[in-house]
Amino acid sequence: MAQVPATPKSRRFKLLMQARLFGPEAALDNDDLQDSEITALTLARTGQPPLPKIPKVMFLIPLVGKHQVSDWSAVQARLAATLASFRRQTSPYWSCVICGQDRPDQIDFDDKIVFLPFTDPVEGNDKWAKLSALVRHLPTEGMWDGYVMPFDADDLLHPRAVAHMIGMAEPGGYLITSGYIKDVAADRVGLAGPRTWSKPIRKPFWKLCGSTAAFRYSDTPLEADFLATLTQHEHRMFPYLSRLAARPLTPFPFPAALYMLNHGENFGTRRGRVGFKPRFVERYQVKDTETLAQIEQDFPQA
Repeated sequence: MAQVPATPKSRRFKLLMQARLFGPEAALDNDDLQDSEITALTLARTGQPPLPKIPKVMFLIPLVGKHQVSDWSAVQARLAATLASFRRQTSPYWSCVICGQDRPDQIDFDDKIVFLPFTDPVEGNDKWAKLSALVRHLPTEGMWDGYVMPFDADDLLHPRAVAHMIGMAEPGGYLITSGYIKDVAADRVGLAGPRTWSKPIRKPFWKLCGSTAAFRYSDTPLEADFLATLTQHEHRMFPYLSRLAARPLTPFPFPAALYMLNHGENFGTRRGRVGFKPRFVERYQVKDTETLAQIEQDFPQA
């Protein structure tokens, strides 16, 4: 199962404007809509979902197979750091499902963190097939009301992230616009965030990292279909599809995650797609000592 290509930006703008001005039915009349756009527009016809009554955040982690990496112990160590960032959350209302071919033996599984075996034969990159399996598995986890957040197995979450999501209970979900990127090999940290007049070419975090969005989910067939088709795209499509579904994502008001780069087993490195990111970190490197100390406190395993 290959990643579904992104919709060209000009077409995204056209569909969003159609849906906004004339309603989702008019946009559904277009030819050559992607499955994700059809499910988004179909969901938009149902209107805004009710606020979650007993919200929980479910993290979905597609884990690379042992046969696809050179150092399985290093992969497990990165995963352990990711899970530790979940366990440090100030709110207990979260859980996590990890999907992969090989059950990590360095991880403590319990009622908060479970493993979903992946046995489908897939040639090449199987991340998207694992995400599909994770979404299909959601109803069995009792995930009926809250948020679903795809998360990479080598990123770290801010300790207040879950509490913020639960406390605000936004109807559409959340988007990490500001976050940190650490170049492990160079031992430097950069800040990704929205463009400003002083930083007109800086990129927001969600354009650089896959651990970037939490989507409203209440275990209905339409929401499951939307999540299943949405997660077959790269993360840069997430804000667009959420807007098309009339469920725009609300930005976090603080840097809510840290993306680990150049640690030897990055998914992007295996695809040859991280060349510009070390340069980005160097250009937007955090040098203020107080900020660096706060980063170390919020992300102690970075």
